[in-house]
Amino acid sequence: MPRTSRPLSGHPVMITGAASGIGRGLARLLSGRGSPVAIADIDADGLKQTAASLTGPVLTRVLDVRDAAEQVAFADEVREWLTAPLAAVFNNAGVAVASSVIDSVPADDEWLRQINFDGVVNGTRAFLPILVEQGSGAIVNTSSVYGLAGMPYQSAYCAAKFAVRGFTEALRQELRGTGVSAVTVHPGGITTNIARNARIRKDPEGRGRTKDQLADEFEAITMTSPDKAAEIICRGVEKGKARILVGPDAYLFDILTRVSPTHYFDVLAFVMERARGRAAKGTSK
Repeated sequence: MPRTSRPLSGHPVMITGAASGIGRGLARLLSGRGSPVAIADIDADGLKQTAASLTGPVLTRVLDVRDAAEQVAFADEVREWLTAPLAAVFNNAGVAVASSVIDSVPADDEWLRQINFDGVVNGTRAFLPILVEQGSGAIVNTSSVYGLAGMPYQSAYCAAKFAVRGFTEALRQELRGTGVSAVTVHPGGITTNIARNARIRKDPEGRGRTKDQLADEFEAITMTSPDKAAEIICRGVEKGKARILVGPDAYLFDILTRVSPTHYFDVLAFVMERARGRAAKGTSK
């Protein structure tokens, strides 16, 4: 199917998870390019900080993406607020859990699933009618490189992100001929606060590391800033891409899962251990 370019600059967009990280990066980038921005997050303080940093029209909503009715109400609010067609809906809110399967806490996994997958579905269902009625625009759903590869101690996160990928790819086929596209985003390691806000009951590898130490290790090997991620995502949407890989590590994940679909983790584990070693040496200097 041929790509259709989709300009974003100067056109209205909606972004969830906008209180920090990639969501805040998207809001700042697009607002700076003249786009009216509707932003939502459950973090009221972070959302206010994002809104205060924007240069153009902004609509804010404290929103729990798990609540389908709240999402529909926000979509109605955005519809009334629009003065031009909605260019893109970025379903971006996400959280993390780290645990082995045998030690997993069902309530933690359910919390993650409701935000990372149900939140995407709720946002899609709420805003898709606006895009279909206008015959244009893009649904942009954030998956992960962990939606390409299964990783140890990330079973809940992988399950949700694989689900986002499958849901969005199925939606893409349904939208043929409507003028609306569905885009899957697969970020690699992005320097956000997701690890520090994760639910971690204990070191899943049994090495006695604290939650902060685990977050430090994650952040030491991330390769992409939220602002850079926002640039890559926007450029990909504007070029009409159906799938957007964010960061050099995302390309590595993609290649390895294609070339060696059952043995990719052997290579990934080696690469990540080398990266942690280099990060540790840099910290000790």
